[in-house]
Amino acid sequence: MRSRRRIGEFGLEHGSSQFAGAVCVRYFVLIWAIWLILAGGCQESQQTSGVAMPTVGRETEGIVRYLLQERTDGLESIADWDNDYGPGLCLTTKHYEVYTTLLDPLMLRQVPAFMEAAYQSYVAQLGKPIELTIPLTVYLFADRPQWEAFTRQFAGAQAEMYCRIRAGAYCHNGACVVYNIGRKRTFAALGHEGWHQFNMRIFRYRLPSWLDEGVAMLFEVSEQSNGTYTFDPARNSYRLDGLRTTLRQRRAMALGELLKSNPGEVLASNDADALLTFYSQAYALVRFLREADQGRRLERFQRLLGDGLTGQWPLGEYAGRMAADRNLPRIVEWNRVVGTQLFRYYIDDDIERIEKEYLAFCAEITN
Repeated sequence: MRSRRRIGEFGLEHGSSQFAGAVCVRYFVLIWAIWLILAGGCQESQQTSGVAMPTVGRETEGIVRYLLQERTDGLESIADWDNDYGPGLCLTTKHYEVYTTLLDPLMLRQVPAFMEAAYQSYVAQLGKPIELTIPLTVYLFADRPQWEAFTRQFAGAQAEMYCRIRAGAYCHNGACVVYNIGRKRTFAALGHEGWHQFNMRIFRYRLPSWLDEGVAMLFEVSEQSNGTYTFDPARNSYRLDGLRTTLRQRRAMALGELLKSNPGEVLASNDADALLTFYSQAYALVRFLREADQGRRLERFQRLLGDGLTGQWPLGEYAGRMAADRNLPRIVEWNRVVGTQLFRYYIDDDIERIEKEYLAFCAEITN
């Protein structure tokens, strides 16, 4: 499933993207050039980006040549991926191995830089540098049938639950599994699930749901400029619309209840509005802790994450064991106890008082 054959390794300069801000004429030239590459019509030297172009399968030769010629930002090596689902490649970056059957040249060229930008943004949440010694694994499929077929082989007893996801992604056994649902939504899924994957790998303690999901939503909207990706949670119109609807319909969850909730519990209620409320309010709560009052709670927020990273939360024996052992299910009772306890200890013990400030922030960002 993960067999791969080395094609080439090379260093890359991180210059600006030659296609950023392209006008229609340049876009036409680009499409024409890619067509020539995919058709095998390029008559230039077999040497690309200082690496000899290897002999590869006809299905992947064009995209490999394109990625090498364009000096794809963040890409360190390319390998064949032999799999049961379609022609595939493995793209290796500093912190990721991306196994993919998605061979769209423009989209695939952006994936390495996007994933590395996401990694740096995840680390930035902690306020301290973190380096991985083993790369994170991402599976990116061209379509849903491939994704479902892989999921049924990969996810075991949880496969049916994952296959009920309408459009999106999941993390399982340390891997992030995504399929193409359009560039914008696919990158949003990679950014969101990538945070879950990141903290599952490096945190000593698992995070309560409000914190885990709230941070993940910071990486759903990105912007590319000169080959560099930045994340802007203030432009997350989907979560802002959900929050706006929640406030307008006067069905906001009390802060104390939000801290105790988790998506699985809400999903089991079959109340789509309740799920929308949970996610939009968790998104707003993390932004509130990072941004409100010129970021005066940011240091406390980062200490909360940092102590979860190193396993220093002040938890009792039972809660500590549940937090540390990821093989144990994150039961509703644990989430209800730990979600509130951590907020009181690190952020503010007076939940009713801070709730007023939080709701005022929600109203401010939705105006």
